[in-house]
Amino acid sequence: MYGGYYGFGFFDPTMILLVIGTVLSLMASAGVNSTFSKYSRVRSTTGMTGGEAARRLLQSQGIYDVSVRAVSGNLTDHYDPRTKTVNLSDSVFGSPSVAAIGVAAHECGHAIQDNLGYVPLRMRAAFVPVANFGSKLSWPLILLGLLLGGNNMLTQIGIWMFLAVVLFQLITLPVEFNASSRAVRLVDQLGILSGQEVSQTKSVLGAAAMTYVAAAAASVLQLLRLVILFGGNRRRD
Repeated sequence: MYGGYYGFGFFDPTMILLVIGTVLSLMASAGVNSTFSKYSRVRSTTGMTGGEAARRLLQSQGIYDVSVRAVSGNLTDHYDPRTKTVNLSDSVFGSPSVAAIGVAAHECGHAIQDNLGYVPLRMRAAFVPVANFGSKLSWPLILLGLLLGGNNMLTQIGIWMFLAVVLFQLITLPVEFNASSRAVRLVDQLGILSGQEVSQTKSVLGAAAMTYVAAAAASVLQLLRLVILFGGNRRRD
């Protein structure tokens, strides 16, 4: 029986790992929303919008093949290397706030990474198909293995596929931190932000980075839980 894996009747002590991961993710999400909201009300002294700042940053680095465009949604900002576009959400593209400029600069940081052939970014791009494949099949295989009486082979394959998802999230961390570092440095050097504004945008990007850290931590904890459960199942065999 599935409950037999735990050794505590119907109580699964490994659920604490999921709880910790969930709490970390919720705290990080609340932190970025709160920080962005706070500094989205602080107008930059230059009055430059996120879209204008993005174009200025790209031009300063000699990047003219990347376009900047507005996309719908809230905090849906991203850089797409396939279409060479910096996509900025409504709350960023037309806003002259410190928060908007920080987010726009961060996405430009990814465009700069792409232009320079930044190795971790290339690694992440190459890992995307593997991670997508793993995210789609890992849980179905794990659940199928359990339904078939704890089939070790299916469960093990599912866990290995989930490992691919975890590795992708870990590879993402240096990419995101590096993009933020480039962003803060450039908005300061170019005078897009100055003085206290630089520290404020650093706070925004720091809070955003924590969401990636929390997601990676939650996935690692989930993987640990699966390994514990799978290991217990294997020993019973």
